[in-house]
Amino acid sequence: MSIPTAHNTAKKGEMAKTVLMPGDPLRAKFIAETYLENARLVNNVRGIQGYTGSWKGAPVSVMASGMGIPSMGIYSYELYNFYDVENIIRIGSAGAISDDLKLRDIVFGLGACTNSDFAAQFELPGTFAPTASYELLKIACEKAEGLGLAPVIGNILSSDTFYDDRQDAMLKWKGMGVLAVEMEAAGLYMNAARAGKNALAICTISDHVITGEALDAEARQVSFTQMMELALSIAQALDAQ
Repeated sequence: MSIPTAHNTAKKGEMAKTVLMPGDPLRAKFIAETYLENARLVNNVRGIQGYTGSWKGAPVSVMASGMGIPSMGIYSYELYNFYDVENIIRIGSAGAISDDLKLRDIVFGLGACTNSDFAAQFELPGTFAPTASYELLKIACEKAEGLGLAPVIGNILSSDTFYDDRQDAMLKWKGMGVLAVEMEAAGLYMNAARAGKNALAICTISDHVITGEALDAEARQVSFTQMMELALSIAQALDAQ
């Protein structure tokens, strides 16, 4: 497929090698307006909002993924395969499953379990285990330490169902040591693997699925700012390599 695509009006060279991907288009807009220098809107098909600018001299793009693996699957595939993007860092919210997680904790998705059938397209003779790219994870850990953050690293769940009719579903995942649930990372990790590119999901705990605790809108914004700054510092480190 040639570019622009049906989902992205950016032209060749208008997407940076590293793209930050929140789910929410308004969060992409916030990052661009708050942090990026010379940010310009390069995509707004379906209001998805993609911007390219720089942060401390490093070229960075930020574009929303929308909700769920199908949406993430489209945007990440096109970025990797048509726009020569090398690194995608998902920055989003997640619901805690583990008793050890608290509101505002930052989680790095080392692996991403899923109830999605996204991997069926690859016709593998077994079960694929979607994982983060070690290069990005290593840099993320180093940058987090430098910022005084203590991320929790482990398995997360990328679920196709926000409202699950099975009342004990999260308890079963909890029993397997899964930390938190979100809706995009597994699809991102699989597309990265297939394209030979890099991906990492960084999530801030906005609520606890088991206890019912949740951050209000203002508290979410403050907590998510730490995650955004961490992701930007990773993008800067990648550009310096």
